[in-house]
Amino acid sequence: MEGWGMRTWWRKARRWLGRAMGGLVLLVLLVLAFFWFSTPLPDPNQIRLQTSVGNTRILDRAGRLIYAVPDPLTGRQQPVGLSEIPLALQQATIAIEDASFYQNPGLDLRGIGRAAWTNLQQGEVVAGGSTISQQLARTILLAPQDAQRQSLVRKLREAVLALKLNAHFSKPEILAMYLNQVYYGGLSYGVEAAAQRIFGKPVRDLDLAEAALLAGLPQAPGRYDPLVHPDLARVRQAQVLAAMQRVGFIDAATLEQAQAEPLQFHGAAPEMRAPHAVMYVLDLLTAEYGPEVVLRGGLTVTTTLDLALHEEAEAILRRQLAHLNTPQAGGPPHQVQNGAVVVLDPHDGAILALVGSPNFADGAIAGQVNAALALRQPGSAIKPLTYAAALERGWTPASLILDVPTSFTTREGRPYSPENYDATFHGPLSLRTALATSSNVAAVRVLDQIGIPALLDMANRVGLESLGHDSARYGLSLALGSGEVRPLELTAAYSALANGGMRVTPYLILAVEGAPIPSHRPPTPALSPQVAYLITDILADRFARMRAFGAQSALDLDRPAAVKTGTTSDWRDNWTLGYTPDRVVGVWVGNADGRPMRDVSGITGAAPIWNAVMRAAHRGLPIREFVRPEGIVEVRICADSGMLPSPYCPATRLERFVAGTEPQTPDTSHIAVAVDRLLGCRAPAGYPAERTVTQIFWLVPPEAEAWAIEHGFPSPPRRVCQMAGDVLPEQPDPLPTWNSGPALVVPADGAVYQLSSGIPAERQQLLIQAVGDGTKGPLSIVIDGERIADLSAPPYRAFWQLTPGEHTAWVEVAGVRSGEIGFRVIE
Repeated sequence: MEGWGMRTWWRKARRWLGRAMGGLVLLVLLVLAFFWFSTPLPDPNQIRLQTSVGNTRILDRAGRLIYAVPDPLTGRQQPVGLSEIPLALQQATIAIEDASFYQNPGLDLRGIGRAAWTNLQQGEVVAGGSTISQQLARTILLAPQDAQRQSLVRKLREAVLALKLNAHFSKPEILAMYLNQVYYGGLSYGVEAAAQRIFGKPVRDLDLAEAALLAGLPQAPGRYDPLVHPDLARVRQAQVLAAMQRVGFIDAATLEQAQAEPLQFHGAAPEMRAPHAVMYVLDLLTAEYGPEVVLRGGLTVTTTLDLALHEEAEAILRRQLAHLNTPQAGGPPHQVQNGAVVVLDPHDGAILALVGSPNFADGAIAGQVNAALALRQPGSAIKPLTYAAALERGWTPASLILDVPTSFTTREGRPYSPENYDATFHGPLSLRTALATSSNVAAVRVLDQIGIPALLDMANRVGLESLGHDSARYGLSLALGSGEVRPLELTAAYSALANGGMRVTPYLILAVEGAPIPSHRPPTPALSPQVAYLITDILADRFARMRAFGAQSALDLDRPAAVKTGTTSDWRDNWTLGYTPDRVVGVWVGNADGRPMRDVSGITGAAPIWNAVMRAAHRGLPIREFVRPEGIVEVRICADSGMLPSPYCPATRLERFVAGTEPQTPDTSHIAVAVDRLLGCRAPAGYPAERTVTQIFWLVPPEAEAWAIEHGFPSPPRRVCQMAGDVLPEQPDPLPTWNSGPALVVPADGAVYQLSSGIPAERQQLLIQAVGDGTKGPLSIVIDGERIADLSAPPYRAFWQLTPGEHTAWVEVAGVRSGEIGFRVIE
């Protein structure tokens, strides 16, 4: 009986559901009928765009007009007949937008049903497809505000208008109207205007590859704009070609040929100020409100831009690129045509300047491509994030990192041996010095120890989401910037360092009069204030970076500033990013097509632009120091080891630490050894005092021993002197007693230095380092017989201008002179 009752219940339930669905269909038909008779259709012979409510106006933060969007009635719209539109473009549009176009009555009935059912359930439309007829109805027959409403009433009204269009017009006429009215981005309505904007030629001359790219734009004109996002545009083109093959318009061979065809963009630029910023604003507004509202809705949009600063940054970029491409002193031009400049307020992410190229109208350099939004390799500009991740894991600015020849094994089992920019190795470095001087070897060693996921986690936290989270995509070269990021997001990542570890999301729209304001995310914690401060402190340390960049460089300002350069190994990307507490500036230079530059380093290419833009951005702002957060302590350490000073440590310095990570034990890397002053053997206990001298030796890790020997740091003698039987030589060679009296540590005897072609000669200096007994008076450093410095107390250091040629040097204290060493400087 139970089974019989259950079957009866199911029959009743199915009968009830059938009646309910029938009732729903009847209801939809009744509603459609109501709208059919109540919705007027304009004269079919007079269909055109609705009259605009008014021009959308884009203003800077001070209310200055940047651009007034032209009325589409008089703007960039050039109707053409269907006979002038290539069949390939017609088919591509149908394939990707409405495959059943020639069969359907103007509606996707299943889509309407889904929309109705979803609306009944959730009170909003979240499903349902739009045919070409529906899109046309929405574009030309609905008011802009109505066209963007997601409601059942709007959907039904649109459906009725689509049916009426199909009742009054033939399919070819509807397709022609659609192709002449639909929005393709960049203020272009219709295929003719779009073809002229993107390809610089009439629509009738487009081939299949170009037609497929154009047909893919209406779904998301800003996202797929090939002048802004060429890679995404090619992805969309592939989708269109696949759809054409799926419905039988083309075969596989034709598809492959079209996909392989290189595309040339020769767009004509509209006349506007801050063009890349304006186009970015229009893309944001279009995504938020739809193209009809943006172009016909009479919006007044106030942006975050400082127009005067933006235009000054654009002029600085043009001027520096022109300088780089002018042959200097008989040398060749540097072959760099493009660049981008971003200026942000680090407190909230407001974009104050967004320069995407030196000349928006120059098609020869792909000027319309917004390089500020393009993916590029960051080079060494990624290094601060590697070291920030290390600091989070207990490393300190004093941690010792070996910059010596090192071979790593890749995931594929191949050896990987990173090299430094100057093609030399620098031995044991503190983390501070390694980051400040941009040691490649040290950065790779750190990433090898903390792991690639640690860097990706840090990058994503501060906003470098382009790198993703998949560590399997990358190798250790990620430490040197082998991934791809956008200049805008990398500048925002540096904002987190400037803002005490708070991530900001860049935004460009302050207010929209006539529509809701698009929201932007408030700052959120990304890393601790202490870690952010330590990275900032290192990047702002002029003394720490002098060895690599000279005593004076384009990285120096008239106020405290943290800064980092970056250059990819293939010379395709060149960066300088830096900040104060009030402004962050990111600069990229290179070529839009990826061609390599010629001998352009971060210090000669992007840095002068960064310096000039930073000065402009801070005009009128007070000089401010970076605020040290609670939880930072300052401790004097042994400079060579990062430990507490011992009696034998030759040089000390102050270092900053996150409280609790400062060193607790004295330095053990410097030891005192009693040595026979003439034989050089180790003197045992009880050895004659008159033959003994105490020398200080630096014990480096085994991996660095070869480097230490090469650079003149002697190892402690292993041979122990015999109490009897050792015969004194008649004319013994004196031992290097570089710590028993005054002595030069740098340069080492026989050292060779090469001037860098990437740094101005006047900025290339050598840091001379010496040791001596500070109780006996000032220490003098002498080079080529000229006293260059008299130093009263350790550390004994002085800068000397590198000069090509053979040189001799020594130091002296109270008449006691060290041994003379020789070194060479080559060009």
